[in-house]
Amino acid sequence: MPGTSSDTAIPTYIDTSKASIARVYDAFLDGKDNYEIDREVLRRVERVAPEAKTLAVDNRGFLIRVTRFIASQTGVTQFLDCGSGLPTAENTHQVAQRIQPDARVVYVDNDPVVLAHGRALLEENDQTHFSAADIFKPQEILNDEVVRRHIDFDQPLALFQLGTLHHYNGESPTPAEIMAEYIEALPTGSYVAISHFLDPQTEEHSAIARRMEETFLHSPMGSGRFATHDELLGMFNGLELVDPGLVICADWWPDGPRLKELDAVSYCIAGAVARKS
Repeated sequence: MPGTSSDTAIPTYIDTSKASIARVYDAFLDGKDNYEIDREVLRRVERVAPEAKTLAVDNRGFLIRVTRFIASQTGVTQFLDCGSGLPTAENTHQVAQRIQPDARVVYVDNDPVVLAHGRALLEENDQTHFSAADIFKPQEILNDEVVRRHIDFDQPLALFQLGTLHHYNGESPTPAEIMAEYIEALPTGSYVAISHFLDPQTEEHSAIARRMEETFLHSPMGSGRFATHDELLGMFNGLELVDPGLVICADWWPDGPRLKELDAVSYCIAGAVARKS
């Protein structure tokens, strides 16, 4: 059965008594669409990792470079961006459509603040659409009315789960099982991009990763798990990783040589792009 969400079915109620993942990320990026409860999460994480904002900055940079790569190098012109978050500079549709003007982007996010902002984007861009489905329920996404109307599953597409799966708190299915369900539904030639908090399992950086995890989990947001390299690789099961493979986000095809030393937290978020053969 198709889903029931649509571009116009956008909830307007915003609960400011609870931290929102999208609004917390907005606070990390110095945005304006957040509340005191969201900034409290940022302050708590900064107490254990003063450069914590770099997590969001590195994730955003990864999204931009991945989108640019797919739009310019692969021929893929349709993007399914799960957990898109609040609009900021250089959103997926802006990066993709600068290179491929006919690129179609469907954002999926059930945060009321995100969807309210989505209305403005819908008015200015008829190649961009929003769905309020649950990104941790693949069948809900795959059968969603908006997704099915604007994404052709007979043609390759790009599926993004960028900075999302570490906020999944369920025990079953696992994040790897969630991704396996998505991957099975993708046509050959599709690309999958994932970024995720990382425990690098090194003496130098593992402790800070686990301190941040503890803080995230016990903050008003209540989510933010750090996975190992092997756990992240399991989310790409059956796919062919694109060079340079699974690396910290800052090392995925950076824009030019690195002249500045990385913050410690940069070693605690990783990403990769993979192709379905």
